Amino acid sequence: MKRVLLAVLLAFAGIAAAQAQDKPVEWKFSYWIPPAHPLIPASQAWADDIFKASNGTIKITIFPAEQLGKAFDHYDMARDGIAELTNVSPGYQPGRFPIYAAASLPFMIKNATGGSLAVAEWYKKYASREMKDVMVCHAFLHDPGALHMVKKKVLVPEDLKGTKIRPATATIAALVTSLGGTNVQASAPETHDVLERGIADGFTFPWGSIFLFHIETVVKFHMDLPFYVTPFVTAMNTAKYNALSAAQKKVIDDHCTPEWSAKLAAPWAEFEAAGRTKMKALPGHDVYALSPEQVALWHKAADPLEAKWGDDVKKAGFDPAAVMGELRAALKQHDAVY
Repeated sequence: MKRVLLAVLLAFAGIAAAQAQDKPVEWKFSYWIPPAHPLIPASQAWADDIFKASNGTIKITIFPAEQLGKAFDHYDMARDGIAELTNVSPGYQPGRFPIYAAASLPFMIKNATGGSLAVAEWYKKYASREMKDVMVCHAFLHDPGALHMVKKKVLVPEDLKGTKIRPATATIAALVTSLGGTNVQASAPETHDVLERGIADGFTFPWGSIFLFHIETVVKFHMDLPFYVTPFVTAMNTAKYNALSAAQKKVIDDHCTPEWSAKLAAPWAEFEAAGRTKMKALPGHDVYALSPEQVALWHKAADPLEAKWGDDVKKAGFDPAAVMGELRAALKQHDAVY
């Protein structure tokens, strides 16, 4: 018994010694969202947990509000080591990540909490093949967003003809184009400006973020329809990960899981859902519902997007039926199917 106890104590001592010898590292985590965004405290809690689990050898500092680079550049920033970790909206770069674009198809996902868990589990199989320049730590979504307009209601797809829309993703941009609209490319932080200056007539956005970016001052009409979600990833610089000790890598691996993806998404989901309630109570804003017939027209208008997505996935060398089947199965398992 004494020998067993001694062996256990020596093993723990060995682990502690190895951790004590781990070289301290300081990582930058770049975000393009403002400090008040709910992802920032959620990510800080994640970073604090890593600091504790690594015995203080991995310190992660968060840089919000495009301090290190523009929103559109965050994937390449992780690849190039400008930041060890970045928040990436893959939909900002049309055609670059066709598999992951499945999660941005309209009327696909009904909530961000179960949806984030499902998407993270599903994409784990494909991330290293599609985003091979980086390591994907998290995959998650915002709560369903809607279409918002400055000067007029949009009731049916034909109403988009001739309008200028800031789309959330390349998938939404394709829908706008197919319906006779024009896309205005702008990141979330730029949206207020393009609307205020009349460069765009409307935009797709989740509800709470309208207030976060102060866009409620320039927009009036809001379609009360859960139109789409935008999928995101936390990208990690591969070389910086590989330079960690075995113990430090395990800490990072333990914090790059579907469960952590869902934890990051949960506060954001609550924030966006609360924004819808807040908007409905705000004077001067028209939050309007659609009839079942009008909703059916939108669903029909979006149907060709999945076929186009399938063509893109096939060109990338994957089976779109298998990829989509796996995604829908994961969404069903986590009660997130639209």
